[in-house]
Amino acid sequence: MSEQTVQRSDRILLVDDNATNLQVLYKTLDVLGYTLLVAKDGETALQIAEKARPAVVLLDIRMPGMDGFEVCQRLKANSVTAESAVIFLSAADDTESKVRGLELGGVDYITKPFNTDEVVARVRTHLKILRLEQELARRNVELQDENKQILDSVTDAIISLDSEGLIRVMNPMAETMTGWTETEVIGEHIRTLNLFPHRTGTAMPMEQSLLYPAYHGGEFTHSDQEALTRRDGSQVTIALTASPRQGKGAVLVIRDISAWIENQRALQKVRDELEGQRQNLAHIERLSSGGEMAAGIAHEVNQPMTAIGNYARVAMRLLESMPESSEREKLTEVLGKMNAQTTRAGAVIERFRNYLRKPDSGRKPLNLNEVLMAVVELAEVDTRINGIEVHFEARLPKAMVRADEVQIQQVALNLIRNGMEAMRGTAQQDKGVLVQTFEDEGRVGFAVTDWGCGISDEVAETLFDPFTSSKPDGMGIGLSICEGIVQAHGGTLGHQPNEEGGTTFYCLLPPL
Repeated sequence: MSEQTVQRSDRILLVDDNATNLQVLYKTLDVLGYTLLVAKDGETALQIAEKARPAVVLLDIRMPGMDGFEVCQRLKANSVTAESAVIFLSAADDTESKVRGLELGGVDYITKPFNTDEVVARVRTHLKILRLEQELARRNVELQDENKQILDSVTDAIISLDSEGLIRVMNPMAETMTGWTETEVIGEHIRTLNLFPHRTGTAMPMEQSLLYPAYHGGEFTHSDQEALTRRDGSQVTIALTASPRQGKGAVLVIRDISAWIENQRALQKVRDELEGQRQNLAHIERLSSGGEMAAGIAHEVNQPMTAIGNYARVAMRLLESMPESSEREKLTEVLGKMNAQTTRAGAVIERFRNYLRKPDSGRKPLNLNEVLMAVVELAEVDTRINGIEVHFEARLPKAMVRADEVQIQQVALNLIRNGMEAMRGTAQQDKGVLVQTFEDEGRVGFAVTDWGCGISDEVAETLFDPFTSSKPDGMGIGLSICEGIVQAHGGTLGHQPNEEGGTTFYCLLPPL
């Protein structure tokens, strides 16, 4: 998480008149190392923001007295607090409220009841966007200062030519830039310096050279970017202007723009990264909506599946009163299989609904073996789709931890799915993915081992960075979120290569 390192200067102001909401937000963000400020009303929030200048403001909309919209409007109207990123929190999920909040200067909108992982992800993203914007502003100031210094000082190379192209004057900067001294080149033709071999080489007629129209024809010549070849053969990128001198030759003004080009590339890189973060934030919003839809679908599908199972059992009871026959036996067998498959489908849906439910605000004692067995069952659909089995070994009989069950399930399921994707289509696919519990120096953990393609050193350096993925269609937030969850539990998430190929991801948690 090199780009997501928490800084103590990252002040976050939490504004909500509901003490429970404030407590949940505070506990969620405090363990991540942010400096947190709290206000229960709009007036207090404005006073704190004026003094502390928070980077992010998590702002409730519906508050007595001054509501969140007015607080945001006054924050943005104040030059001291205008740069704070305002994220609205509200139970209102209508488009009108969201649009109004964004029009007033808010950068995001989270619907209550909120998911703590979503809050953390959005806060981290907006802090990173804020840092990128600050870096972009700093780079712009540097470039403006640099351009001003160039204009205010004589730092350009100047070469004076007569109408035949013979060198008459060369300033010290021209000597430094070309590597030729003035005494060596006075009276020599500019072509002998071979400054632009690709444009003024001996094989090219003089009339077609870059500088000929200026010193001989009295024409203004300009090039925004040229490669100037020095005496030692090295090259420097320059901007060139050749101005005629009243029909008697020309004055060449040559500016070294190598540093400027590097700055432009760096600036463009920051701009591209900023745009990428904005697009990823929009993607997170779509993922959040998709999760809510999936939960609704699971709920709706579960009801007809239950009804089908009930009808199958009723039909079996009716068959009991019918005379014995081969058709009755076959029908009873078919209905039994139908009932078994309906029960199985219902169990899959129920596990999916449990996985999608909102996590409890607190942590509780858990048997890690039981948690992982439930995850393996939840991954049953993935095993059939990928044709890769998941094997579980409880190497630590009493693997007790204090943790949030849903969050730990989320971490384990993500690692299992990653392992399946790494092994898909490989010669080791039949080995499957191995999940094990273990103990290391007093800490309890689990490991997910695959025998896939492994992780290159280049990918490993940024593996846990947000929005970084080696998958063509991956978002790159799965492992970043998993690392955040494990660290919030006081644990460690890491990986190591296997001797037989593939990778083992391990999660270590404090014991109960």
